[in-house]
Amino acid sequence: MNQPKALIGSFIQAIGTVTSAVGSIPSLSDKKQFALDLSGNVLQATGNALEADAETSDTLGVYGNEIQAIGNITVIAGLLNNDGDRLEITGNWLQSLGGLISFADDWEDKQSSVLNPIGNLLQAIGNALQAIGGIYEERGNKTEGQSLGIIGSWVQAIGSILCFLNQLKKTTPLEEG
Repeated sequence: MNQPKALIGSFIQAIGTVTSAVGSIPSLSDKKQFALDLSGNVLQATGNALEADAETSDTLGVYGNEIQAIGNITVIAGLLNNDGDRLEITGNWLQSLGGLISFADDWEDKQSSVLNPIGNLLQAIGNALQAIGGIYEERGNKTEGQSLGIIGSWVQAIGSILCFLNQLKKTTPLEEG
């Protein structure tokens, strides 16, 4: 594994999830929310792609990161489309699926820190909450849908931060003594 590339990818993804989560804050203007969500998803897609590319072997983790990147790109397409709600929901489901695949890969890895599987599971849950929130909004339950979306955004952000901390720990091991 290319540890520096994985670390940079993990960092960029974490910055992206936090940026998108900040964009979910209702008190911001629609224009600011859109800009933060769009740039956050671009960062997430970039980070996931770098993480997938950092892997040297064909693993579930590679596929999980690739599917998450595709999910982010689908969300971006939805954001840029005037009637893109379905694309955003689909993108969030894809990200959730990618997170679950990465979780399965980490769960199998006996060497893995507990941070990574928990982080990937939280990201999958967060994305699922965002997708469900989008469905609620689409069906006219705007308040509930937005609440689920906000919670999901922050759960995903916490998960990505845990994954980044795990990657940081793997890249810069503490000295014994």
